Amino acid sequence: MTQVQESGRLSRGRRWAALAVLSASLLLVVMDMTILNVALPAISEDLRPDAIELLWMVDAYSLAVSGLLVTISALGDRWGRRKMLISGFALFGAASVAVVWAKDPAALVALRALLGVGGAMIMPSTLSMIRTLFTDPRERATALGIWSAMAALGAALGPILGGLLLEAFSWHAAFLVNVPVMAVAIVAGLMLLPESRNPNPGRWDALGTLLSIAGMVALVYGIKHAGDAGGWVALAAAAVLLGWFVRRCLTRKDPLLEIRLFGSPAFSAGTVAALTTSIAMAAMMLLLAQWMQLVQGYSPLETGVRMLPTALGAFVLSPLAPALAARIGARTVLAGGLLVAGAGFLVLFAAPSPLGYGPVALSLLLVGAGMGSLAIASAVIMAGSPPEKAGSAAAIEETSYELGGTLGVAVLGSLAAAFYRARLTVPEGMPAQAVEESLGGALEAAREAGAAGAELARQAQAAFTESLAVTGAAGAALMLVAGLAVWWLTPRALSLSEHR
Repeated sequence: MTQVQESGRLSRGRRWAALAVLSASLLLVVMDMTILNVALPAISEDLRPDAIELLWMVDAYSLAVSGLLVTISALGDRWGRRKMLISGFALFGAASVAVVWAKDPAALVALRALLGVGGAMIMPSTLSMIRTLFTDPRERATALGIWSAMAALGAALGPILGGLLLEAFSWHAAFLVNVPVMAVAIVAGLMLLPESRNPNPGRWDALGTLLSIAGMVALVYGIKHAGDAGGWVALAAAAVLLGWFVRRCLTRKDPLLEIRLFGSPAFSAGTVAALTTSIAMAAMMLLLAQWMQLVQGYSPLETGVRMLPTALGAFVLSPLAPALAARIGARTVLAGGLLVAGAGFLVLFAAPSPLGYGPVALSLLLVGAGMGSLAIASAVIMAGSPPEKAGSAAAIEETSYELGGTLGVAVLGSLAAAFYRARLTVPEGMPAQAVEESLGGALEAAREAGAAGAELARQAQAAFTESLAVTGAAGAALMLVAGLAVWWLTPRALSLSEHR
């Protein structure tokens, strides 16, 4: 009997207890990704990084995660998914402890990269283990609904927890909070999680590993810096490296990543849903956080609390999505969820001026409710892969989220920035570059100008609010196109209960 099969023969109680461990660990990792946004001002004040160092503090985590997802998922399939997950817990906790000794920006950048390695070990492992733990399709769909709800909750709780910690402690607390949770996760994981691996993994592809890591790092870096010459060079390198990697995977019997999974239309539909939702969400959450703080004047903690409707919508709908899919069809729920999220983005565009928190709260609630369909996307993705290829399926889904977040900030964020600049008229004598670069720069320039800066501040806040509305329209259009594509790709008669 293979270890993949053994994990599916656990008692019902132990399966759900194991899911609690997997979901809690995912919750913390996602929270950690959003806590940094709240902690950055305090970190900057303490460590005094220059512009490049600050950029690397933000980028180091995502570059490490995106570069290693494929390789670490393939390693987990061979070495053992539980071993990989527990090792990820240990590394994540150790890197969080080491922040106490980070006395300069370079040290913090290195620790952020280590946290990214730990995150790459944890995130796909949780997803692939759910695939092997829950062999019953209905149970698995419910488990993935809970998993998706925890991801949404983590994204919402991160800024709130970060705000609370920073009000009482130094910025180090934003990292140290990980330590006790990871310690508990290690013990619980050793007690509750079974081991699973691919019994016939084939030969390790060393060249494919190098191509995957270098190609993904180059792609994410290129997207983040597409406006620079170095960014375009990175994108060209990524096209060559990843094209070579895909060709290699398609021609090998034992590929590092099972690209052939995209031969299933349903699998492709789930991936499209994950990617496009992540694109729209990343940009809008970033813009809304700035709008709440710099236009409405909310504190970081107040901003985090006001972002909760998204988590509420996702937390309620994600676990219910499988039952809804059984009643009206997986295709309807998957495509319909994207359209509901699109309606949420459209609210930002259609709301009367001046924009207030009421329409924003409705928008966030609808977007969160639409995100509930991602539970079905995960179920379709994981159901479309055999248990021994669960690592590949998990790597593809997690890579979709990572790339989507990066693309969202780069593309939709650039759209918002361009519209913001177009709506500004910089008064003579004001630092045009600082004013046009960001709303924060404009408000700082306005404060330094005293009474003469009041009109600039008003104009900059109005321009930013309009750019938020335009980006909402772009997000709605993206969700509409994605919903139609998913409807077209997903088989009409797709039933999650038939996929084992």
